[in-house]
Amino acid sequence: MAWSQLTWAELPDALGAAQQSAILPVGATEQHGPHMGCGMDAVIADVLCKAVAERTGVPMLPTLPYGCSLGHSRRWPGTIPVQPITLIELVKQIGDGAYHSGVRRLFIVNTHVTNAAPLRCALEMLRAEHDDLMVAVINSPQISERVRQFHFADAEDWHANDAETSLMLALAPEMVRPDLLTAADDPDRTEGQVFAHPVNRTSLNGVTGFPSLATAEKGRQGFEWMVEDLSALIQRGMSQTPPLAQSFFDRVG
Repeated sequence: MAWSQLTWAELPDALGAAQQSAILPVGATEQHGPHMGCGMDAVIADVLCKAVAERTGVPMLPTLPYGCSLGHSRRWPGTIPVQPITLIELVKQIGDGAYHSGVRRLFIVNTHVTNAAPLRCALEMLRAEHDDLMVAVINSPQISERVRQFHFADAEDWHANDAETSLMLALAPEMVRPDLLTAADDPDRTEGQVFAHPVNRTSLNGVTGFPSLATAEKGRQGFEWMVEDLSALIQRGMSQTPPLAQSFFDRVG
C-alpha cells in the first residue's frame, strides 16, 4: 500500500486498519564498484518495503534515495551524499508530517550502513517531541540472524559484495555488469582496525567483498528471508505498546 497513492479521505481508514503504522524506506545514491549501479541501496529499500507493505497492509511512504554516504570519499564518481545533520532534519520533518497525518508507529527501514547514526538521532528527536509516537529504526542487514548471515558471508564491512550483487541479480539485473564481477572482487581490509576508515583507505575499487560469488538464486532466497522476517517484525510492532504508560513530559512529584 503506497502512501502517495492514497487520498486524504482514504488515509485515516488505511492507517486505522494498520494500527496507525507507516513505513519509511531510506536508501542512498553512491558508488557500488565497477560492476553495479549507484542506486542499489535506494532500489532495495523501495522494492523491499513495497513487498512488506503489501504483505502487512502498512502504508509505505516514498523512498528517500539519498543518504549519509560521506565515507565513500570523492575517489570514485557517483556518490551523492548528504550531511548527517541534513538527513536527521529531513527524517525528523517527515516524521512530524506523518504524525500530524495520524501515524503513531513509524518503522524506518534503512538499507545503507552509515545512515544508522543520523536516523537514530531523528528517532530521538521525534519521540521527545511526540509523546505518543513510537519509532523504530530497522537496518536491513540486521532484520534477523539468517538475513545477517546472508549479508556478511564474505565481508564484515559489506559493500557491493556477494549479497548486494545477488540481490540485484534477482531484483534488478539491469543494474549489474556480469562481465565485471570477477574483476570487482576486493577483500575486506577492516578487520582489526581501531579506527573507522573511509572507503578510499580500505578498498581499491569501491567494493568490499566478492561479487564474483553472486547468483540470482541466492538473491531470491535472501530477499525472501528479508521480506518474511521484516514483515514479522513490523507485525509484532503493530501490536506493541510501551511497557509503562508514563508521559515523557510529566515530572515525578
